[in-house]
Amino acid sequence: MDSKVLVAGLLSRNGASYRLLQLMGKRKFELHLSIPLLLEYEDPAKRLVSKTDLTQKDIDDILDYLCLIGKKWEIHYLWRPFLKDPNDDMVLELAVTARCEWIVTFNTRDFAGIEQFGIRVLTPRDFLKITGEIP
Repeated sequence: MDSKVLVAGLLSRNGASYRLLQLMGKRKFELHLSIPLLLEYEDPAKRLVSKTDLTQKDIDDILDYLCLIGKKWEIHYLWRPFLKDPNDDMVLELAVTARCEWIVTFNTRDFAGIEQFGIRVLTPRDFLKITGEIP
C-alpha cells in the first residue's frame, strides 16, 4: 500500500481506502513494511493533523498499529531507477523483497512494467473486489 492510500483512508471515512484500513490486521491480507515506507507514511499522515479531527497522538497510534501488524522487511537490493518516482521505486523494492502479489495504489500508471516481477498493481477498490470485501 502506498502512502496516498493511507492518507485517503485517514481523510475520509467513506471509500475503499478507509475500508482497507479497517481491514488491517484481520488476516485477510498482509501489510508489508520497510523503514523507508513507514517514513513515507509518517510525513503526509502527520500533516493531516491540521486538516482533520485526528491528533498527533492518533496518527502516532495508527502508525504504531501498522508497525505492530505489518511484516517488516529490510531491503538489500535496490531496483532504482525503475519507475519515474523514487518513492514508487521504494514501494516496488519492498514488494519484490516481500514477494507480494499486489501493490495497492491510486497511481496505477506510475507502476507500468512491474508485471515482470510477478506483481499486479491495483486501486484500493479493485483490491477489495479481489479479496471479496466489496462486490
